[in-house]
Amino acid sequence: MQNGLSLSVAESGYLASEKFDDDGRIKRTGTWKSATAHIITAVIGSGVLSLAWCFAQLGWIAGSITLALFSVITMFNSILLTDCYRSPDPVTGKRNYTYMDAVKSNLGALQYKLCGIAQYGVLAGITIGYTTTTAISMAAIKRSNCFHQNGHKAGCHVKNNMFMVIFAIIQIVLSQVPNFHKLSPISVVAAIMSFSYSLIGIGLSIAKISGEGMGKTSMTGIPVEPNFSGMEKMWRTFSALGDVAFAYSFCFVLIEIQDTLKSSPPENKQMKKATIAGISASTVFYMLCGVLGYAAFGNDAPGNFLTGFGFYDPFWLVDIGNICIVIHLLGAYQVLAQPLFGFVETCSKRKWPQNKLVTEDFILCGYSINMFRLAWRTSYVIVTTIIAMIFPFFNDFVGLLGACTFWPLSVYFPIEMYISQAKIRKYSFTWIWMQILSLACLIVSLVAAIGSTRGLITSVESFQPFQSES
Repeated sequence: MQNGLSLSVAESGYLASEKFDDDGRIKRTGTWKSATAHIITAVIGSGVLSLAWCFAQLGWIAGSITLALFSVITMFNSILLTDCYRSPDPVTGKRNYTYMDAVKSNLGALQYKLCGIAQYGVLAGITIGYTTTTAISMAAIKRSNCFHQNGHKAGCHVKNNMFMVIFAIIQIVLSQVPNFHKLSPISVVAAIMSFSYSLIGIGLSIAKISGEGMGKTSMTGIPVEPNFSGMEKMWRTFSALGDVAFAYSFCFVLIEIQDTLKSSPPENKQMKKATIAGISASTVFYMLCGVLGYAAFGNDAPGNFLTGFGFYDPFWLVDIGNICIVIHLLGAYQVLAQPLFGFVETCSKRKWPQNKLVTEDFILCGYSINMFRLAWRTSYVIVTTIIAMIFPFFNDFVGLLGACTFWPLSVYFPIEMYISQAKIRKYSFTWIWMQILSLACLIVSLVAAIGSTRGLITSVESFQPFQSES
């Protein structure tokens, strides 16, 4: 009898270990492949659309070097960050479920609060940017059909607000996905879409070059002329740096992505593999889109190269490209919003543990619904949509987000956490060159922020809120 009882207990423990991870949560099933899909979904977003414009501001030499440098720096810091998922040991230590948890474990409470302000402020900003970008792409579909029917000289102007509302309604539904772990199918579809519209943009660029020849380009970008001053070129160059920084922004969701991985092989090894694969693939597409887009349009490259005037033929291919952008950003919005959703909901449950509206779910038509989650996430989508309607400025807004994101979240915190966890001695050679890298990136972020802020101020002066038009 005693032996039977012992066997029963042992079997029970075995089943528990099969269903749950070492932290008591349901066993994670993610692999480096699913993590790569998440990374590509987060990285290849609206930033790719502005790269041709960035090359027009920077020129062939500076544009290519800038893309390569941002790629290397982002990959390096992301690899450092993968070792901070567990603390103090990167393989056997306690799990950090979020980026902020990793900062708190390694750098303390003050840095944790500063990180929260930076991370969630940027995540909110990016979701606003995605709302604007999606509306522009939806409007581009309608415009391309109008041009096809009425000729390229037709006005075919479209109000963007209606499309922002449509996007918001879809996001309200998608936002009810309870957590990041349920997003893998959405991320896979979104990653496929990002590759698709990048390939379409590349194909259209090649077709335009073949049919019309290369646009007017130069080694240093748009030349200084009487109607384009040196000061204006400087501001645009700064803004372009912000756009490139934004194109590589994803570190602030890396820990959340890593938290979806199964524990064997070790999460940091899988995540390093996913990071290298995801950023390398993204860089190849970025370089192709930037180089070929600039070659096709020259110094007249538009802010969003898939909605440029020269791409209204073949109209059906333009439509497919913009549909891919819309589908991709529907998923990318959720990948970036889920950490913010989860943070607010976790804090609310801690503060009001007895409130059933906050803590309990109920079943409606077979679906689990939480009233607080429904109200909070719906309100968030509505507020971000209204802000997007007020400030629908693609390039400058993207540049400002990139500038605000890049240094604190992609450089400073990863480097400082790694130094703390690896116990790198202060003023050692490694410590010094890491601090030099951080300082250099801070300077780049500051000048990018200045340029983008100046561009936003200029745009706001001549714009009426809620009157965005494509």
